[in-house]
This record gives sequence, structure tokens and C-alpha cells, in this order.
Amino acid sequence: MTVASAAPRLIDRGDLLAALDRAAAGKVTIISAPAGSGKTSLLRAWAHQPGRPHRLAVVSVQRDQHDAQQFWLALLDAVRHASATVGRAEPQAATPDFNATATVDRVLSELADARGGITLVIDDLHELHSPEALDQLTRLLMNLPPNVHAMLAARRDMRLRLHQLRLAGELAEIRAADLRFSERETRELLHASGIALSADGAALLHQRTEGWAAGLRLAAISLAGHPDPERFVAEFSGSDRTVAEYLIAEMLDRQPAGVQDLLLRTSLLDRVNGELADVLTGRPGSERILLELEDANAFVESLDPERTWFRYHRLFGDLLRLELRRALPEEVPALHRRAAEWFIQHGQVVDAIRHTQAAGDWPDAARLLADHSFSLTLDGQAQTMQALVRAFPPGADHSELALVRAMGDLAQGRLDETAAHLAVAETYAGTTPPGRRRRLQVAIASLKLSLARRRGHLAGVIEQARFLASPVTGPSDEDIALGSDLRAVALMNLGTVEAWSLGLPDAERHLREGAVLARGIGRPYLEVGCLAQLAFAYIFHGAAMPKIHAFATTQRRCREAITLAERYGWGTEPVIAPALMTLAGTMVWVGEFDEGERWLRRTERALQTDTGPDIRLLLHQAAGILHAGRGRRHEALEEFGAAEHLASQLEGSQALASQMAGWLLATQARLGRPAEARARLAVRPSGPAVRDDGRPGAARGAAPA
Repeated sequence: MTVASAAPRLIDRGDLLAALDRAAAGKVTIISAPAGSGKTSLLRAWAHQPGRPHRLAVVSVQRDQHDAQQFWLALLDAVRHASATVGRAEPQAATPDFNATATVDRVLSELADARGGITLVIDDLHELHSPEALDQLTRLLMNLPPNVHAMLAARRDMRLRLHQLRLAGELAEIRAADLRFSERETRELLHASGIALSADGAALLHQRTEGWAAGLRLAAISLAGHPDPERFVAEFSGSDRTVAEYLIAEMLDRQPAGVQDLLLRTSLLDRVNGELADVLTGRPGSERILLELEDANAFVESLDPERTWFRYHRLFGDLLRLELRRALPEEVPALHRRAAEWFIQHGQVVDAIRHTQAAGDWPDAARLLADHSFSLTLDGQAQTMQALVRAFPPGADHSELALVRAMGDLAQGRLDETAAHLAVAETYAGTTPPGRRRRLQVAIASLKLSLARRRGHLAGVIEQARFLASPVTGPSDEDIALGSDLRAVALMNLGTVEAWSLGLPDAERHLREGAVLARGIGRPYLEVGCLAQLAFAYIFHGAAMPKIHAFATTQRRCREAITLAERYGWGTEPVIAPALMTLAGTMVWVGEFDEGERWLRRTERALQTDTGPDIRLLLHQAAGILHAGRGRRHEALEEFGAAEHLASQLEGSQALASQMAGWLLATQARLGRPAEARARLAVRPSGPAVRDDGRPGAARGAAPA
């Protein structure tokens, strides 16, 4: 089967390339023009110029991109490849606690360290629907190192505050008028396509298309082999949508039947490979056809150096989908279902859910989304997940979505809304068929523990903890085993609550099991989370050991967790805060005040996006001990007071609350305020020990920090 050829890949647009070369002397170039204007083709032509001095870090934004994290990780990876540092460190992995500011700083650091010039190329920026990502992109562009230039291509002007660069002459802008083909370039395109057209005909074609790149390419396809090219041009309106659709239809008609069928059936995909195309067409050999289409420049382009994944030009794809709905309307839902099945088999859950929704199978889409909600959150796709929720028809009753909505609210700190959605999910789980009931119950219990930790209400979830501690999380349970991510999250949340409640002895065991499972399934975020909490849990339950031994073991565990976190770029994120805080506390406790203070400052940075009272409580406590050790008793009293206030919010952690009050009492006594201390002591059922020398001592079983 032979693909009908089309226009040549590129023609020389020397004036535009020279304009890009001049622009590259500044900081930022923005190429803003509608679809079909030739933005991507221009960038490719510029990138492939002989002797190009700069290395390129290229990112093409995925269609309908909602998560800032995916964009920034892709950009960081592209910069590392361009600067040849990709093998020196682990790739930064996705995390639910994504810190965009820290990642932008990391990109800037990599760019500053790179030898030679680097050009950032960001294509299809209009597909980025994250205001946070655009804000951070503005910060990146305003702070680019001297050896870096950025080129941004989008269909419309983006909300980037770059007026200072414009005033400084560091911003170049190329728009639709600049991208229009000149009459000379139109003649060159026709000549390169083997089309014989008079000078007047070429001038008329340029006039009718107004130099629109896609219109000229479509016309060239139709003109190839046309019996009367002059008449065609006389009747052609290159900017009219209906004519463009006609040209697409004519192009399809000129292709062999198998190629037409492949183009139509795969047009509903954002990207396609040979195997997936075979599934949708029901025939082998699709990869060869896709390669031939790209070689023929038939509006098909590869997305990777190996040429395994392809996409259609956006305009071409839009028109193909119109033709698909016209020609094969009854087959569209089945095609979406086949695509969804392929994507779920290959672990591409978001695409699977989108195609299930497109097929109109809303209950199945809700089930898929609920089943994979923990995995999507761990993959840093929380905003994409909520966008998928919003795609459901208004008023549709899909109770499983309550679980997904609860996760979104919890991530945004909307705790009351989280509790309300969990109540709906719990009611629904009670009527779910047994095959899915236990999975939903484990997910709900795990989220309840996470919510309780954020609120500091640990006492109210003991039953949830006991439920998760039962064999329901065991590997023999097939329903839970199919969601290893869920089981690892459940073990981490369970062990965390057990450690903080101080009344449940299995914290270490569950956290250790969670860490081992997380390592086995390739979830470093969960492994770090378990190890960080494990270090904290150990110092609480290891008090029977000699203190110096306990501290040495605790510090070693903390550093192991911190090293693993740093490997993935999470050295100052909330997930590692328990290990940072415990390490700081042990340093302060043994009198290494300067080192302890350094770790306290790092803990503060890690807690910038964490609102839970638990680690902040210990932060104030350790700061109080630090001040007391340096003789700053008034500052110590202030810190202990803040810690006691937070401890009062931890309903299930009486030992911590008692310890905070003990520190406060002892400090008041040392400040010569015995009346205040006695008044406070009078309303407490019991208090912690106070050493004979007036220094507060740790209650048995409590953390020294």
C-alpha cells in the first residue's frame, strides 16, 4: 500500500530564521499565531540549521495539560538532556506535595551550571491550563541566566507578565503577520512540490490564502496532479473553513482505502503508535503507513527520535474528526472503548478515562477514576484528576466520584468538604458489591486517617486504624493487591497515626512494611514517607534503650530517609519533614545547637505547604529547647506556649500534650514565675518530671524533640 505524496517537508524561510537568530541574542522570543500558521515548522527549521551554536531543551505541552508538576518535570528533564547532566542524578519523580518554586529554582540552577548556551523551546504553550505553572514560568523567564534563551510558541497570547523584558528590549515577538508566506515563498513552495503554475496563478494563490501556511499546504496537496491548476486557484478560497474541509476530503479520496481508514479511525487520539493503530483498524501494518505519511509530509509528525509515536497536525486532526463523525458515527463509541482498553493495559490511566468518557460509558469512567485515584495523586496529576471529574455530566449520580472529590479537597486543605465527601463515599461503599467493597473501604479508611492527621483529631479514628491493621491490607487479599499503591498508602497512613497517637505499638512494623512495599512497586515518594515517619516512631518507642544508642540509631535512620528524598528532589518537601524535625531535635537535645538550628531552618522550609499541627508542634518544641539551652528563656517560653497550643489540638496524642505542658511549666519556674506554674499545674491531672537542677526532663516514651 503506497501513501500519496504531499508537499516537501520544509522550504527555506531565511528572513524568519534570521529574525529568530537575532531574537536569540535577547532573553525571550514569543511566537503567537493561530493554528496552521507554521509555528512548529519554523522552530524545527531553526533548530536544524547547520552550525547552530546553542543546545536545545525542547518541551511540547501535552493537550489539555492541567498539572503544573508534569510541565515542570518535563522541562527539567529536557534541560538535563540538553546540558548532558541527565545521568548524574535520579530523575525527579512526581509527588503529591509538589513544590513548584523549588523546582523552578532547580531548573534555573541546572541552566546556570550548564556549559555553553542553551535554548529552551516550549511548543503548544496554549495547552497549559495551570495558572500556577504560568506564574512560575514568568518567574523563570525573568531570571534566565545569561547563557540561556527561551522560545515559546502558542496559538494565543498567554498571561505572562513580561513587560519588564519588553521595556528592556529583551523580548522579541513573532505573530501571525510575520509567519505569513511571502509571494516569493509561495512560488518556492509550489516549485518544490512539482506544481506548474503561472506567475499570475501563484500571485492569486498567495492572495487567496493570505500567506496562511496550512492553506498553502492544503492547496499544494490538491494541486498536485490537478487537470486544471489555474482554474482551481481561481475558485479557491484558502481561508474558508468549508474549503479546507473539502481539501481534506479530497486528500483522503486520493489515499488508498486502508490509509483513509487508518486516518479516520485514529483521528480521535491525541497521539498514536503502530500497535494502537492496529487495534483501532483491526489490521496489522499501521506503523509502516504512519512512517510513510510522515515522510510524505501529509500533516503527520513523529513525537520521538525513534519515530514510534505520531500526532496529526492539529488542524488536520480537527478536520479528520469531523469527517469521522460524518462517515462512521455509529463506530465512534466502540473506537473510544478499544482505545481505552489499550491505554489501561499499558498503564496510561488518564487517556483510558478520557476515552471511556468520550464513549459515554460514565459509570465505567467513574469506576476507573476511583480505582486509580491514589495512583494519579501519587503521579502528581491531582488537577488532571479534578478536570476529569468536571467532565462528567452535571447532576449525574456517580457515587464513586465522592472518593475522588474528597482527595481533591484534602489536597487543597478544604477539610470540612473532605469529611462530607467521605461520608457520601462511606454510605455508597456499604451497598457496593463485595468484589469492590473492601477496596473502597480501605481507600476511605486511609483518607480518614490522613484527614485526622491534618486536623489533629487522632482519637476519633482508632476504629479506622484497627480496620486497616486487620488482614484487609494483607498481600493475600486479591482486591487490595491489585492496587498496591493503595495498600502502600494505607500502611503509611496507618503507621503515621499509630506513631503520633503513641498508644498503638505497631507503628514501626506497619511503616517498615509500607517502605518495603513502596520500594518493590517503584513508589519512592511512599518509601520516603514511611522512612521519615519510621525515624520519628523509633525515637518514641525506643525510649527503653540507652539514650545515646537511641539517638545514634535515630539520626542514622533520619539521614537515610533524607538522602533518599534528596535523590528525587524532595529535600525540602513536607514528606521528609518528620525526619528533618527528628534529626534537628536529637541535635538540640544533645547540645549540638548550631547543627540543630540548621536542621530546624530546613524543616521550616519543608513545612511551607503543610498545615498539619503535628510536625509544627515539634518544631516549636525543639526551638524552645534550643533557646533554653542558650539561656534565652523568654524566647523558649514563647515557643513552648505555641507548642502547647498545637498539642491541645492533637486529640489522640495525650503524651505529647503532657510533654509540652511540662516544658512550659519548667520554663516558667526557671523564669521566676512560680505562681503561673502552680496555677497551670493545678488544672492538670499530672505533670512530667522536672529534674533537680531545674532543667525539664522528657517523659518516658516521649520524643526528646
